[in-house]
Amino acid sequence: MQKSDPRKEIDWSDVRKHKYGHLSESVSQYPEATDFLELGHFTWDKYLKETCSVPAPVHCFKQSYTPPSNEFKISMKLEAQDPRNTTSTCIATVVGLTGARLRLRLDGSDNKNDFWRLVDSAEIQPVGNCEKNGGMLQPPLGFRLNASSWPMFLLKTLNGAEMAPIRIFHKEPPSPSHNFFKMGMKLEAVDRKNPHFICPATIGEVRGSEVLVTFDGWRGAFDYWCRFDSRDIFPVGWCSLTGDNLQPPGTKVCIYLNKNGSTGPHLDKKKVQQLPDHFGPARASVVLQQAVQACIDCAYHQKTVFSFLKQGHGGEVISAVFDREQHTLNLPAVNSITYVLRFLEKLCHNLRSDNLFGNQPFTQTHLSLTTTEYSHSHDRYLPGETFVLGNSLARSLEPHSDSMDSTLNPTNLVSTSQNLRAPGYRPLLPSCGLPLSTASAVRRLCSRGSDRYLESRDASRPSGRDPSSWTVEDVMQFIREADPQLGPHADLFRKHEIDGKALLLLRSDVMMKYMGLKLGPALKLSYHIDRLKQGKF
Repeated sequence: MQKSDPRKEIDWSDVRKHKYGHLSESVSQYPEATDFLELGHFTWDKYLKETCSVPAPVHCFKQSYTPPSNEFKISMKLEAQDPRNTTSTCIATVVGLTGARLRLRLDGSDNKNDFWRLVDSAEIQPVGNCEKNGGMLQPPLGFRLNASSWPMFLLKTLNGAEMAPIRIFHKEPPSPSHNFFKMGMKLEAVDRKNPHFICPATIGEVRGSEVLVTFDGWRGAFDYWCRFDSRDIFPVGWCSLTGDNLQPPGTKVCIYLNKNGSTGPHLDKKKVQQLPDHFGPARASVVLQQAVQACIDCAYHQKTVFSFLKQGHGGEVISAVFDREQHTLNLPAVNSITYVLRFLEKLCHNLRSDNLFGNQPFTQTHLSLTTTEYSHSHDRYLPGETFVLGNSLARSLEPHSDSMDSTLNPTNLVSTSQNLRAPGYRPLLPSCGLPLSTASAVRRLCSRGSDRYLESRDASRPSGRDPSSWTVEDVMQFIREADPQLGPHADLFRKHEIDGKALLLLRSDVMMKYMGLKLGPALKLSYHIDRLKQGKF
């Protein structure tokens, strides 16, 4: 077990001289952050100066002064606490790496419950540590097999596996003596809703041993309270030292659907017509997931779309049902609209549904919208964070080989034709007194939160059939139609594969414990499920 070497401690006030380059810079293509971008890189020093802010001192954090080295490898085995049942120690596999963090999956669980840990976390240990301390390895919560099969499963999963050696584990750093944080201090923090992201954040409030972490530019959507010694918060400059990709502040993207475009031979045009007009505004990875999932849901044969994709790392999960089974896949991690558009263009080219997506709205009459109209109509989301197609960056979207491209199955991938290459984009300036140009009538795409369902409100309701025969999609539609306020929770039913039969077995305590719902939504859902059982819905 490695210990930090005091001789290697870094002076954080001079961190911009570190070998990784600028202070906490990360690649970005987001024009709305132009005040804090230099040559496409977000820079903390300029951001702090422009916002008249101060970084939280390094002694506020429960982090090593020198970020620990990450010598773990994909597929290594180790012991880890089950994050959903912290009294259990389980076998876990390393399925992803970024900076000083590990993406872990508990053996016997599925890819929907992956979690992240720092390499110097006390919650991970070498295989054998539990037994050495008189404990027993436990199956993870939601173990897919019968509990009695756990010992044999454990033997099989460890047989011939590569164990993470003890030398690459690090001792957890000590906690600060007390809460030194003050309101307004800047830091870097894990986005707990999308834990593969680390983002610029601000201390919004201090209350005893807890702090409110607010994410810059996100209007409270991702804020959370945590203890001052949480391992999910880091000093300014952490990502530049570890090599993590720091997300620029407040970067939402929006992609639009061209319902008048060609759907090709693989997508059902009627289902495409029932999709939302756009996907977003949301994080780039979420928008990509919604758009790809929409293509799968609209396919005549979901296996066809699924076959054009292959496993990525760090992105959102999409799913398809074929061969009487549900199949899931991770998309690549993306951080800009450029990568979203390029990925979708290649996918749609394979599907022969060219020009299906774009980054500007389409109208039924093909008339253009002015940027003023577009910006004002989306002002309630995040003003000035949409994009207008221009010609200055035409080469930025041309196909080229990168890590994202590899997640499109190369056996089916063909070169993108010239007419698929979207021109580049320039920023649509915020509506706070800055000039606005006119948006050209071109391709667009956009999403509406997690609304992926295909049936419109006027389509035949699933409640007209026996609920026990409902598919997962039928259940999601039922949830949205039962109470619009429950709509944001509908995706949980896909995540947990709740079909009609499972829905009828749900109770409020189960939904709160295993699905993470709060009491209010759980009680509402229980009410609607009870009415469904009584045939009153």
